[in-house]
Amino acid sequence: MSERTVPAADPLAAGVALAVVVFWGASPLATKLAVGGIDPAAAAVLRTVLSALIALPLILVHGLKLPRSTTARRSLAVSSLGGFVFFPLLFTFGVGRTSAGHAALILGILPVLTGLIAAGLERHWPRGRWWVGCVIAMAGTAVLVGARAGLDRPGEATALGDLLVLAGAVAAAAGYVTGARASRETGSWTITLWGIVIGALVLLPLLPVVISPSALAAAGTAAWGGVLYLAIVSSLLGYAAWYWALGRGGIGRTGLTQFLQPLVGVVLALTILGEPLTVPMMVATAAILGGVAWARRAS
Repeated sequence: MSERTVPAADPLAAGVALAVVVFWGASPLATKLAVGGIDPAAAAVLRTVLSALIALPLILVHGLKLPRSTTARRSLAVSSLGGFVFFPLLFTFGVGRTSAGHAALILGILPVLTGLIAAGLERHWPRGRWWVGCVIAMAGTAVLVGARAGLDRPGEATALGDLLVLAGAVAAAAGYVTGARASRETGSWTITLWGIVIGALVLLPLLPVVISPSALAAAGTAAWGGVLYLAIVSSLLGYAAWYWALGRGGIGRTGLTQFLQPLVGVVLALTILGEPLTVPMMVATAAILGGVAWARRAS
């Protein structure tokens, strides 16, 4: 492949991806604020359902059609389930049981997970140097999950919470890759809007089970602000821009832009929530960012 056809050389795709990563870096903080006043299950369902209330009118007004090919429709289904059903549920429950800083760092391995899933689907495996970076980044995540005991404030970070966030990251990565593949046929905006609506339809039966009108009425401004940020910025705008950037700049290389995301999340958790910077967090930060940066150089 010649230099001018390398996806990462596209400055516009790189710039959009960077902007999305900054916005997504605030997602752990927004989720922590949301679950501070709203039940995690309700917050997760509301995140997608509220997005759908905006997405559905846009679909109708612009006459956006579902993909025609079976392959694209399957990719859309996987993308919707991964990004707008399983990720919100797993991530929100996880953040309710761990710190925003831990959640931000665990999401730092999304570039690795995205690259692995993309490589598996495309049957085009990266070079050995890329794998070394992946191992280093995953080792940092293992340190964060396994060494938290006695080093964080009691009740702030638990292994269960960290593992739920990690499972959510896997779901999100699968959604990124399949969403980007489906967007090649219809465009990123169409895939995002339909993905949100499909996800909302899947979650809709849970509404009467998880949502209590009296509890929602008692939720504070911060909690509702967190939910609205997740619904509009993280889900609606973020996914559309991210799918576009991945489709234009290449999944494997553009996805590695997310190596900056944990930095944004950790800084916000430390400065706004006052969470502690622990030894495992410092070790994990160095390993995750170093590993992903190494993998980026090899891609």
